[in-house]
Amino acid sequence: MNHDTSVSGGSRKKRKAVSTHSVFGAPCWVSLTSRDLDATEEFYSAVLGWRWRDARLGDHFRIALSDGVPIAGIAAVAGMWQTAVAWTPYFAVPDADIAVARVRERGGTAAVGPLSFPPGRGALLADRDGATFGVWQGELFSDWESWQRTAPAFIRLHTRNAFDAAIFYGEVLDWATGKPGCCEVQYEGGEVVLRSQGTVVARIDSGAVEAAPDPSVRPHWQIHFSVDDVARCARSAEKHGGSVLSETDREAGRGALGGALVRGPAGPRR
Repeated sequence: MNHDTSVSGGSRKKRKAVSTHSVFGAPCWVSLTSRDLDATEEFYSAVLGWRWRDARLGDHFRIALSDGVPIAGIAAVAGMWQTAVAWTPYFAVPDADIAVARVRERGGTAAVGPLSFPPGRGALLADRDGATFGVWQGELFSDWESWQRTAPAFIRLHTRNAFDAAIFYGEVLDWATGKPGCCEVQYEGGEVVLRSQGTVVARIDSGAVEAAPDPSVRPHWQIHFSVDDVARCARSAEKHGGSVLSETDREAGRGALGGALVRGPAGPRR
């Protein structure tokens, strides 16, 4: 997947950190692997109004803030780790080693890790259709609940076969197992809908083409961020070296919000 992002229209006290044992299987973070940290910060500051702070992982990592809430991570390691420039969702797991073993057993790929990143461990993986995702074991940041409410509106997997993908991820991440705290899976309107504690946190739809020359057509996860003005963000992305792959207007009389699929300037195609 290229450096693609979707945007759609729409005083905190310090809290105890949440563990992946209590939110397992749910998306718990999103991160962008990048080649140029400064250029990435400049683009997303202009398009989405993000601010930045240092991350504990070192000079190659930064945390994006929206209204003071941590919203995403930037890792300038695409060249170092020989990975693509891409947005990646991370899913909470109680044991990263078990999750990686399950991925391999089911035909997926372990690209990086598990590696220790105090206060936890993470791994970068790919499912059997090539879509990249990550897993995280350990503590989440102290205001993770705010991130869950206000960060990505949701994540979406565009893949070859939604039902086959749901089986793969379900077996890796313990979806729909009946265990306390597990994610619920439903099939609605031809797509798979994932809920965590009753909230929609991910969708999976079919139709991606594995051999397509355009990475945005091949199986990949898309990260959707909520914004107040989709058109303004789309124009700002173009102005700052990105491109708009698709854009939809608000549907009159139906209350649906518009959206845009945006590619940042760091992708191979511009």
